[in-house]
Amino acid sequence: MSPLTYTDAVGGALERLRGVGFEHGPRFVNHAPMAAEALAYMGYADDVPRWVDRNLRTHTYHEVPDARWAIDPADPDDWRSALGDFSRVADWTALFERELAQAPWPEVLARWWPRLLPGMSGVLTHGVIRTAHAVRAISRAGEENLAYRWELAQGLGYWAARYASHTHGIRPGDEYPGTGDGDEYPRMGDGGGDTRTGSGEQGPRTGSGEQDPRKGDGEQVPRTADADSAAAALDGLVAEYAGIYASAPQRHPVPLIHSITGPAAVRLVVEHLPAAQRRPSYLVARDVSASMLDWFSTTPVTTLPVGLSGVPDLGEVFATAVAIGDEHAIKLAEVAVRHQALAPDPRLAAAAHAANQGLARFRR
Repeated sequence: MSPLTYTDAVGGALERLRGVGFEHGPRFVNHAPMAAEALAYMGYADDVPRWVDRNLRTHTYHEVPDARWAIDPADPDDWRSALGDFSRVADWTALFERELAQAPWPEVLARWWPRLLPGMSGVLTHGVIRTAHAVRAISRAGEENLAYRWELAQGLGYWAARYASHTHGIRPGDEYPGTGDGDEYPRMGDGGGDTRTGSGEQGPRTGSGEQDPRKGDGEQVPRTADADSAAAALDGLVAEYAGIYASAPQRHPVPLIHSITGPAAVRLVVEHLPAAQRRPSYLVARDVSASMLDWFSTTPVTTLPVGLSGVPDLGEVFATAVAIGDEHAIKLAEVAVRHQALAPDPRLAAAAHAANQGLARFRR
């Protein structure tokens, strides 16, 4: 039998996962489409069917809520009222399936990205992460394959249905401001909004009142709108939080992973966005990661030394993640490999190795 290609592996996984619920257990997120795409991207296409088999065998996914009524994308009052309402998730995915059937996917993405961006923090950024994996898949395989269009609709629909903003002064559906200096942008607040995490851990801690030391520090907010500037800033953000993850005390190894994989997802998409949407995308990702650090680290973080001794090379780190089989380990290791190629930094391998060590004990 010939080895599976990326397109064969991802397309086959998406066909098998069509109709599988978005969540399982006490609001755990369905990572199967994301992890399957990451495995195939990393050259493990032949492992994808077995991984999906195991995932479906060991997870009991909740049924998708029945569709209620169509959301009108031309009526802001109608679609705004449905943001963050998970009971409308089937209505949201149907909306995006219609839009993706009628217009090229970059056009649909550009129309809805700024509307959904302020709600990035919902269920620990899994909406934007699933969307980003779907964007990479459809950009590689082409939108003529219905399974890829359907998966992008699922990612955007889940993001909309679990939309949750901690950004003060922005109503659901408002676009994040696109111009001005960094200090003019709204910050992610300590209170308000939906605090559902999808992690199985306690929800975010709120009301700490502490200013995160990384907001506005040495990493410069890009002042231009070109993709390279936004991408470089996101690369720095991913490496920064990788170092934090590898060093910060945590109650559980999973939640803080998303302070890395969230901005890494935005990094996957930013080159496909119109120029005016790139800098706001970085700013939202920066503030969401800072908020997650406040929610999930056990002690205030200032500057953290990263212990890099004994970290295997990234090929071994990813192979270990595959052997563990945990979707978070796989996705974080894929981020580390991808970003090491973009902007080499030892903190990337350190974070993925730390996650492998933390998650391996749950698979024994």
